[in-house]
Amino acid sequence: MLRDVFDEDPEVYDRARPAYPPPLVEALITAAGLSPESRVLEVGPGTGQLTVPLARLGCRITAVELGPTVAAVTRRNLRPFPNARVEVSAFEEWPLPEEPFDLVVSATAFHWIDPAVRVPKATAALAPGGTLALVTTEHVAGGSWNQDFCDLIQRCYERWVPGTPPGLRMPDESALIPDTGELDRSDHLDAVQVRSFAQEITYTVPQYLDLLRTFSNHRALDTTSLTGLLDCVRDLIENRNGGRVTKRTLHQLIMARRGA
Repeated sequence: MLRDVFDEDPEVYDRARPAYPPPLVEALITAAGLSPESRVLEVGPGTGQLTVPLARLGCRITAVELGPTVAAVTRRNLRPFPNARVEVSAFEEWPLPEEPFDLVVSATAFHWIDPAVRVPKATAALAPGGTLALVTTEHVAGGSWNQDFCDLIQRCYERWVPGTPPGLRMPDESALIPDTGELDRSDHLDAVQVRSFAQEITYTVPQYLDLLRTFSNHRALDTTSLTGLLDCVRDLIENRNGGRVTKRTLHQLIMARRGA
């Protein structure tokens, strides 16, 4: 499965994937009413981009990670936090503990879970009044992605990535509508709310190429195509963009509470 590719090189993932914006983390902590006594279940923690800032609260965190090599890096990052632990399992197969959680959260990972299982099982893990929180990540227009740069980078993808739609552009964040349908349809969740948080990060060429190597659709490319794409992007950034590129992302924090 495509979601398995993240376990191939977790060190690149750990150094390249950015942390989530601090205002998003603070909004999540406040909305969920987290304290050192809270029980948190994280589904698909990666190498701890959200887990670590939540662990700083001292709350009891169980992170369920599919990939064993990714989980090893996550455990390393969580060593300073004795109340945080990582279990290796597909969430679909992980047995829920008897004691429920105050927060179930999944950051840029929930879409990998079986749609027939993810919301019902996440909801079943919650205590009454507990919060289900999903963080989505979208690459949007802004930063270095002006018209000229988009045209040039699009040529790299059209040449090296089969099936790239012609004329593809980064969407404007104002046009993105959050998909809350699964939560809205649940009989056990209410008070669905969405908050948006944008951030721009500037990368050097090596940093940006590492970031591309963490994307599942890039990792799925054959060696020739991936090498050609990365070389094309490298040449573009070095010769047309001064050796740096600024990427804008939009994170949407989608939250709902389990009814009593």
